[in-house]
Amino acid sequence: MDTGARASRIRQHAPDMRALRAVLPEWWPVFLGLAILFIPTFYDLFTGPWIGEEQGHGPIIFGLALWLIYRKWPEVLAATTPPRSSWAGWPVLAIGLVAHLLGRSQHILMLEIVSIIVVMAAVLLVKRGARALLVLWFPFFFMIFMVPLPSEFVAAITMPMKMAVSWATEHLLFAFGYPISRSGVILQIGQYQLLVADACAGLQTLLTLEALGLFYLNLMRHPSAFRNIGLALFIVPISFSANVIRVVVLTLITYYFGDAAGQGFLHGFAGMVLFVTALVLILSIDSALQWYIRRREQREAGLREKEAA
Repeated sequence: MDTGARASRIRQHAPDMRALRAVLPEWWPVFLGLAILFIPTFYDLFTGPWIGEEQGHGPIIFGLALWLIYRKWPEVLAATTPPRSSWAGWPVLAIGLVAHLLGRSQHILMLEIVSIIVVMAAVLLVKRGARALLVLWFPFFFMIFMVPLPSEFVAAITMPMKMAVSWATEHLLFAFGYPISRSGVILQIGQYQLLVADACAGLQTLLTLEALGLFYLNLMRHPSAFRNIGLALFIVPISFSANVIRVVVLTLITYYFGDAAGQGFLHGFAGMVLFVTALVLILSIDSALQWYIRRREQREAGLREKEAA
């Protein structure tokens, strides 16, 4: 695609600020009501789970989802003018409010976050109808990734993943001549012991990377189903590989600089390494899939030319 065509496509998808300003008087009471309802929830999230390592992806997912809604809002207006309210929005709103009440009163984080998604979907149904929700299906689906899973389920899945990451780290470093051994999920390198924690190799990391991969696919709008499905499936080994690299980095930091360095600032740096590694792997595999698709198309075109001749 040439530069002019790409710029034209960007302009087509860019939000029309005049259209957004035009609907603001209609929507500000809704925004005010949502703020009154959810500001206490967001305060608890930003001062609690969302500053931790296991749920730290939550604000990233929510922010990207809001950006996607903003980006597609002109398309919503075009598809729902004149707006047609959907009666289904009211029972959905009631379900969302009940979920919020139960989540706040019983301190059930999963219900509180689910209620945010359900109430937003209900408001959209009431204000613009089912067609608006159909246009914005991906941002609402994307927000599901910020909902924490039940701890029992996470624990059952996480332990085998930690064992696999620990095993891979041990064999990789041993192959490079490092004095390392393993007992379960505990790595011994030199005089240091490292416990592979849930956040270093858990299910939540896999889900976060899967979410970012799907976000990338939605943003790129690849026409090839093979490319989309292939890249989505590759997120699983990408997540595993990125987790192994993260644990290797932490192990080497501890081995060379001591336990304090491994548990301090450089521990957070290793988390950045995880996501940078995953991003590089996603882009690399996407490029490889593009190359394969081009080669296949060229080969098929060549065969057609031979048959025509």
